[in-house]
Amino acid sequence: MTYLTDKRQAPITLATLNKFKATGEKFSCLTCYDASFAHAMQNACVDTILVGDSLGMVVQGQSSTLPVTVADMAYHTANVARANQHALIITDLPFMSYATLGDAIASSRAVMQAGAQMVKIEGGSELSQIVSTLAKNGVPTCVHLGLTPQSVNVFGGYKVQGKTDAAAQKLLDDCQAVVDAGAAMLLLECVPAALAKRVTERFAVPVIGIGAGSDTDGQVLVMHDMLGIYTRKPAKFVKDFLTDAANTDKSVQGAFALYHRQVKDGTFPTPEHSF
Repeated sequence: MTYLTDKRQAPITLATLNKFKATGEKFSCLTCYDASFAHAMQNACVDTILVGDSLGMVVQGQSSTLPVTVADMAYHTANVARANQHALIITDLPFMSYATLGDAIASSRAVMQAGAQMVKIEGGSELSQIVSTLAKNGVPTCVHLGLTPQSVNVFGGYKVQGKTDAAAQKLLDDCQAVVDAGAAMLLLECVPAALAKRVTERFAVPVIGIGAGSDTDGQVLVMHDMLGIYTRKPAKFVKDFLTDAANTDKSVQGAFALYHRQVKDGTFPTPEHSF
């Protein structure tokens, strides 16, 4: 297993990701919630870190992401930022913390001052004003579309989105609206691979996928999932990199490095991880 150990690397910025997009280079993203794992991800060269509201489930033991607060997100973002000099840090704004423009501004201020370099919000065209206002105030946004976990009670469960022609067109229209408003990145979760490819090819901003096939510009997984630490049945798009035969030293840092390398060279995800 090859990975860097305690070696200072050039910081990944939004400009870096845009360059990756332009040149066809894939980029890796993992969720992270504390300094120790952030340090290991840095040594493994992981490109971007998502401080996800998934911490509600994998750290706090909640049944969903809904109980997570802005204070929780700021706390974990600060923990990650202290140990990271390489990856671009993206932080989720949690449930109902951007219901109004004022809420979005206050929530973004809190996590950006804690160390985030981009915020992630869930929704579609209805977010356009928020995206535009944040962009004008120096806050890049990643808009999360497809399966949006904060809307699990609307969807009636965790289900693949965009399967019908009408649903696919709605997703494309939503992407267009938020990109036009100034979104810096899109994240697609649990959408058919063919639809994710259309989005990636259509828009100039970087597109991250999770359960969205191999044609997106980047890939993200929840750290606990890719280490094989499951509290429930893993989703189809999950792969255990810790016990993978290619992780020869069976270390956590080796798993991060293997994930990063397989995303970069396009060997993850495979069709079995896609819809």
